[in-house]
Amino acid sequence: MTLTKAERDTVVAAIGRAEAITSAEIVVVVDRIAGSWRSWSMVVALLLALAVPWPLIEWTSFATRTIFAAQLLVAAALIVLFLPQATRLKLVPRPLRRRRGHEAALREFSARGLSATRDRTGVLIYVALAERYAEVMTDTAISEAVDPDIWRKVVADLIGAIAAGDLAQGLTAAVDQAAAILATAAPPRDDDIDELENRVIVI
Repeated sequence: MTLTKAERDTVVAAIGRAEAITSAEIVVVVDRIAGSWRSWSMVVALLLALAVPWPLIEWTSFATRTIFAAQLLVAAALIVLFLPQATRLKLVPRPLRRRRGHEAALREFSARGLSATRDRTGVLIYVALAERYAEVMTDTAISEAVDPDIWRKVVADLIGAIAAGDLAQGLTAAVDQAAAILATAAPPRDDDIDELENRVIVI
């Protein structure tokens, strides 16, 4: 799933409309995958391979060298089997995927300058596509003015759109929903300036 130039332009236009009615600075980041998960899949493969010798020891008369070789073959086969990204992700517990997505969102919040706006009004709409994870992260001025629970519906609608294969529409709707919330929580100021470029960052 990716965004065409026209789809990016649609989301950018939504950001522009939003920032016309709020002093908040909105950045949208689409992350193809929050973590590679290669080490996780290797750990799972090796743990499964540890179970191989026990039935062979119990129910066969194979030599120790043969059992060891079988264990190595199973480990190697599992590592290869778990190489595809989609397969690796199925091995990762949902709480761990969510934690990795949150950690990636924190990094992006800082890296994109959202923690350095004049009035601490940065808002990040972050999506990790592979993990099916989304988050709205806000700086202190917004978090103090908006109940965090309000963002849950925005996130739920966005994840639903991703699951339906409509990333562009989901992002546009998320920006529009954020605009309606932020217009009251952080109305525009007379001396507002556009501190951060309006764009969709895909990494």
